[in-house]
Order: sequence, then structure tokens, then C-alpha cells
Amino acid sequence: MFQVKNLTVTHKKDLTALIEGLSFTLSPGDRAAVIGEEGNGKSTLLRLLYNPASVEPYAEWSGEIVDQGLRKGFLAQELSPDELALPVWAFCQGVPAFEGADPKALDRAARQVGLDAGLFWDDRPMSTLSGGERVKLRLALLLLDEPDVLLLDEPSNDLDVATLGWLEGFLLGCKVPVLYISHDEPLLEHTANVIIHLERLRRRTAPRCTVARTGYVQYVEQRAAGFARQEQNARKERAEFDAKLDKFRQIRNKVEHQQAVITRQDPHGGRLLKKKMHAVQSMGRRFERERENMTALPEWEEAILTAFDGAKSALPTGKTVLRLDLPELAAGGRTLARSVRLWVDGPEHLGIVGANGAGKSTLLKLAAETLLSREDIRAAYMPQNYNELLLEDKTPVELLAPSGHKDDITRARTLLGSMKYKAEEMEHPAAALSGGQRAKLLFLSMVLNGANVLVLDEPTRNFSPLSAPVIRQVLAQFPGAIISVSHDRLYLEQVCTRVLELGPEGLAPWNG
Repeated sequence: MFQVKNLTVTHKKDLTALIEGLSFTLSPGDRAAVIGEEGNGKSTLLRLLYNPASVEPYAEWSGEIVDQGLRKGFLAQELSPDELALPVWAFCQGVPAFEGADPKALDRAARQVGLDAGLFWDDRPMSTLSGGERVKLRLALLLLDEPDVLLLDEPSNDLDVATLGWLEGFLLGCKVPVLYISHDEPLLEHTANVIIHLERLRRRTAPRCTVARTGYVQYVEQRAAGFARQEQNARKERAEFDAKLDKFRQIRNKVEHQQAVITRQDPHGGRLLKKKMHAVQSMGRRFERERENMTALPEWEEAILTAFDGAKSALPTGKTVLRLDLPELAAGGRTLARSVRLWVDGPEHLGIVGANGAGKSTLLKLAAETLLSREDIRAAYMPQNYNELLLEDKTPVELLAPSGHKDDITRARTLLGSMKYKAEEMEHPAAALSGGQRAKLLFLSMVLNGANVLVLDEPTRNFSPLSAPVIRQVLAQFPGAIISVSHDRLYLEQVCTRVLELGPEGLAPWNG
């Protein structure tokens, strides 16, 4: 049994409380999903539970983690640049359980995740593997140690649609407790049986933790119904209170008026009015106590709010956006596809799907290189690896307002506020931001630049279940062209007007 008691986590730099009073217990068969807005401490929570020393540079904590004797398997959200540069076999040899494993154990771990065991000894750099291959390989290495609990930070990132189905089956079949973060709403709906919701209310200053032993859909429905009942009761109480308060004010004003006009020749009447005023004041104090005990109006963390400028981002119907014809698509010395024909006209919203390793990101990067040099359009590129575009030592304000002009800084701060950045977070270096906060930063840079062609590699992968619907709605309404790679099933359905699948023979209509 894995237990957390009264856990509180505070950011050291600005003393922001990320988590406060969190308690929960996990037993075999529990699949606990940690949800919440970007920057609410989800990844910090998992790192802390795995190894408290890993968060010491930036966070302090109190409470109790009961995990004596438990072997914990941790899947980090991202690999470091040094890890990505390693050959696959060298990366595997850096895992203690791998060196001591016999061929049968390696084969068994590979089969558990649907991986070819030969990948363990591959010479390719880790960076050349597809996202799905990297996730499966790392999960297989975790399973070699036969962990008693799994801590998985965004295991669904970078997985193709078929592999997402595999991940659902893997989670449902796990015999050990699993604590995981995911922004994939269908995955949450199909697998979670415990929800741990981390929120930050009152302009992100007051943490609130909710633990519900229920499925994701039921949690969302019960939460909405509970808030609706609470709001109805609170508003009814306030209406009744306001009516009583109005009568009280009439009585008080009448007594005050009588006191003002009574003459000294009527001492008996004066004494009666004095007693009456004491009674009125006592009634006022009762009203104040009643106000304090009224049902509170419900609080919830609001979703992000931003949008593109429709006039700047619009493209004429039929505008030639891209004509890319490739006899061969290759990466890492391998031919991935042949006869690739990628043609896009404005204001089309194109989605590209395909198996992990098919070359989708490679193709998208080639498209971005072609479009970013064009002068007749304003293209913006959002890669999977945000570090390609974000200078890690720069703050969000510096990245969005490089000119340093007062008006530009004011606009940048306003936009960051619309994305629920606290003032203190606007001054954090980009390297210290969560994946979701960095995704918001790239999204805002597209808004500021007035882009009318968006090239997006997994645009919703780091947005929370609360923010993702807003992002999908904004992109669905975008009046320009979108060329995107995504495995987000809801994004493909709600945003894309056409979906193509990349395979060895090029691009073809996707059958869903």
C-alpha cells in the first residue's frame, strides 16, 4: 500500500503554495489520474513521490510519504538532451535492472509493452526513435525491476492512435497501483478509477486538492452537479438574506429618525428608543453571524481565455499555402516514406496521423522550413520539443516582448494573464516552467505575431483536460490554415477539416 498524508508543497523562489493538505492511499488495482491546470504541481508531485531529493532545488515540502520497502517505477515526462543523444543500447545499460536481466526477462518485458526485444541493442540515438518507441522502451525498462507502484508522467504523450489503445490496455491490466498524469481525455475516461484534482483558486494563490474514488466522467459530472446545487442554495440563501436585511434597514432607519426628532421634554420616550436601538444593533450582529455561515458560492479554476485576431489571421479561400512533393522522406539514414505529396490550400485545417516512427514530425518540420521563409503568408511553428524555439534562460515576458518597450511588455503581461500565469510566474525562466506553461507561451507568440498559417506538432499534448477544450475551440475557429500532427482523437474530430495518414507509400485519406 502506497500512502500520502497531509502533503504540502511550496515553490521556493516566490513561496507559492502548489499543493496543500493532500492525502490519499493507493492499493493494487488503483489507477489514479492526477489532473489540473498547467503549472499546478502535477509533475512536481510525481517527482517528489519518486525521489524527494529531485525537487529540492526548487520546492520544499512537508507531510508524510509512506512507501517503506516499495520499489517505485518512475517515467519522467521528458528525457534530457544528454539522454536523447545516447545510443539506445547505452541508454538501456544505464538502467541497473537491465544489466542484471537475463534474455528471458528482457524478452518478457518487451512482450509486455509490445516491443521488439532487439530494440534494446539498437545503435540509433534515442532522439531518432519515435515518441511511442521511447515510451514503450522506457516502460519495458521500468518493468524489469518489477516495481510495486508505477508513477507515470504523461505516458500518452507522442503516442499514435493505435499505441494509445495499447496504453489503455496496459493500464487496465496493471496488477500494481498506478499514479499517472495524462491530458488525453479518452484515456482518462477509459482507465482512471481514482481522480486526484489539483487546483489553485483566487488568482492561483489558494491550492485545493480533491480526491475522488470514481471514474473521470463520473467525477466531472458529479463535480458539475455539486457546484450547481451549491450555487443554487447559495443564491437562494442570499436572496432570502437580502430580503430580511432590507426590512432590518427600514426598522433601523425608522428608529434613527425617531431618535433624531425626539425632544428632551420626553425622557421616557428617549429611554424606550434607546432600548429599541440596542435591540436593533443586536439584530444587526445576528445578521453578520448569519452572513458568515451562509453557503459559499462555489469556486473552480477557470479555463484559459485567449483568441486569434480574426482579421489578421484570415486567409482567402483557395489561397495556395503549401505545395510539397517529396520523392522520398528520410530520417536517420532510413527511408520512411516515398512519393509524399502534401498540398494545402487556405483556410484548410489539416491533420496528419500515422504510426509512431512513420516520419510525421520530420515531414512537418520540412513543411515549416518551407513556410517560414515565405513573405506572402505569416507562418508560425510549434514543434514537439519546445526547446527548439524557447530560450531557456529567458522569462515569458522577455520572450513575448523582446523589444523591451513598455507597451509591448504590458500587452505580453495581459496575454499571459489570460493564460492564467501569476505575476511571479511571468518572471520565472522558461526552463523552470511546466510543459503546459511552455505550450501556452508558444501559443501566445503565435497570437502576438498575427500568424495566418499554423504548423503544429501535437498542439494539445501538454494542455490539461480543462484547457484543451478551449484550445480546440480556438483552433477550430481559426480563420487561417492549420497543418498539424496529432494523436488527440478529440482534436482530429473537432478541429480538422481533413485528416491524412502517413505510411510507407506516402499520404492517404485516413479512415479513422
